[in-house]
Amino acid sequence: MDRLCRLLCLKLGLGFGLGLGLSLAAALPPGVARAAEGITVASTTSTEQSGLFGHLLPRFTAATGIAVRVVALGTGQALDVGRRGDADVVLVHDKDAEEAFVRDGAGVRRVPVMYNDFVVVGPKADPAGASGRDVAAAFRRIAEAKAPFVSRGDRSGTHAAELRVWREAGLDLGAVRGAWYREIGQGMGPALNAASATGAYLLADRGTWLSFKNRIDLAVLVEGDKRLFNPYGVILVNPARHPHVKAREGQAFIDWLVSPAGQQAIAGYRINGEPLFSPDAAGTAGH
Repeated sequence: MDRLCRLLCLKLGLGFGLGLGLSLAAALPPGVARAAEGITVASTTSTEQSGLFGHLLPRFTAATGIAVRVVALGTGQALDVGRRGDADVVLVHDKDAEEAFVRDGAGVRRVPVMYNDFVVVGPKADPAGASGRDVAAAFRRIAEAKAPFVSRGDRSGTHAAELRVWREAGLDLGAVRGAWYREIGQGMGPALNAASATGAYLLADRGTWLSFKNRIDLAVLVEGDKRLFNPYGVILVNPARHPHVKAREGQAFIDWLVSPAGQQAIAGYRINGEPLFSPDAAGTAGH
């Protein structure tokens, strides 16, 4: 229960202390208390806000009897939760950071599970002339035009991908950024809302974009560049470092995700007939 209280504090932006933790624990409704008997998965706002977990988790629980509580944060924060032992499993999308997490002994092994891709969205009129297939060229045009751009700025996998594109575009973001570049420090849904409200460009994962309703004048302008490939990995938090980790149940979740049933469930999640994620337990996509 201490772990759950810490995670609630993190989600609410609160400092954690024993008194606050106990008061939160006392206030938990019975359903949340029962969920504490299952596993905690630290994952990303893109997997949560796309609706994927709402599709997958009832199927996993029905098959195994194991309840899952998801804490949705940026990838960097989700990995930090795992490092502290406040989750049993992490499911995120920044391969370099995931591999470092395992090398550092915080996780057991990175297991590929699925992928989608990033897209650049922006106003349909495209005042910066960013549309096309070359994402680096699009970013250069946005910076040259000083067109409004929304960045998540939250150490998420999407934020890390955005920073890579600026580097690949040959731009020193610290030197070129100005009032046109807005960091919001929030998840994919709020970032899309901010772009929609201000007519700004942004980098989004396709899954959350497809599930996003408040598009107003936004459209996909750049897609198909191989640099926009977005793989997801799942990792068991190392029980040798954190003995309280529910290794058996966490491994059961991982095994189900990469099983035929789990991979079929991922492939079966669609919005208006379009898949949001593609299963890739073999880890061969993008190569």
